[in-house]
Amino acid sequence: MKVHTFVTDTQNPQIRGRQIGERWAEQIRHTVSLYLDFFSQVDVDPARVRSLGEASLAALEAWSPNLAQEIVATAEGAGLPLWQLAALNARTEILAVMPTPPEGECSTAVYAPRGAKAPRTIQTWDWHDSLVPDGLMLQLTSNAGLSVKLFTEFGMLGKIGVNSAGLGMHFNILHHGSDNDSAGVPVHAIARRVLEEARSVDEAIALARSARVSASTVLTVFSRTDTALRAASIEMSREATAVVLPNEDGWVTHTNHFLAPELVPGERTLDVSTTYARLDHVNAQRPQMTGATLASRASAMCGEPGEQAPICFHPDLSLPPKERWETLLTIGIDTEQCELEYAAGNPVALARSGSVRF
Repeated sequence: MKVHTFVTDTQNPQIRGRQIGERWAEQIRHTVSLYLDFFSQVDVDPARVRSLGEASLAALEAWSPNLAQEIVATAEGAGLPLWQLAALNARTEILAVMPTPPEGECSTAVYAPRGAKAPRTIQTWDWHDSLVPDGLMLQLTSNAGLSVKLFTEFGMLGKIGVNSAGLGMHFNILHHGSDNDSAGVPVHAIARRVLEEARSVDEAIALARSARVSASTVLTVFSRTDTALRAASIEMSREATAVVLPNEDGWVTHTNHFLAPELVPGERTLDVSTTYARLDHVNAQRPQMTGATLASRASAMCGEPGEQAPICFHPDLSLPPKERWETLLTIGIDTEQCELEYAAGNPVALARSGSVRF
């Protein structure tokens, strides 16, 4: 994956959307094309893709008109039919209706102890290598006056990021039995609005709870401010939104299954998924993952197995694209400097070859 960067200072969502659409039209159109083909590969009918995309955009318009306007303007700037970009932003909502939930993706660890130290974080982003030849680091100014830096796929509103109020966020997909085709607010849009508006973990939770969702995701949020609630995983599903608190040492870790007791019974992850082994591995590595540098945390996250650790995905090119997975990005969040530190590839590659700050 090649990572690009873009900075925009307008607070007008329509101008911002057109800027992004025009500047990155080639990448956005290519990403849309790849996803529309992928949806067919996983047996989601094209007519259903369109209807879910349009209905999810309507849900977003009711919940956050500004973000809906940005999608409209981005589609215009990129020269795309609106329903196609709406479907891209609703990709998690569309994948939620797949007959079988997908494997993967992503392992997150946040160390946020009480005291003056800012949280120390790391996440792997694992996804189908064929879908993301390019990724985007985006810096923007929100209507609330916050500077926001985030990583996302081209054409999507948001994913992993940080804002100038010192709030950071990691992002993992989940699967629940209540997931359905009711076309809720796109979870990627919820992540974006939290980054644009929330100044604390409590505010992030309130925003997430205010959205009606149809697909499951967990937002792990944390603050540089040493408040009573400094970090938490917000598990969202159609059934309910639940909050998972740090352990007594200040750790919050997550992969791709529910941890909140009230939501675990509805877990829809396949028994053969690696999510359980990945969480066990990350938890076992926690004592070594408190280092001040992202490189030290990346090395510790893999531990003795190195690139063979369960958190590192390597694509098997003999498999069809829908069955291939790769660790495309390793990323940490600096809430003090409002920066993202990252490298394309797995944690071992970051520890070995270095990282980039944005």
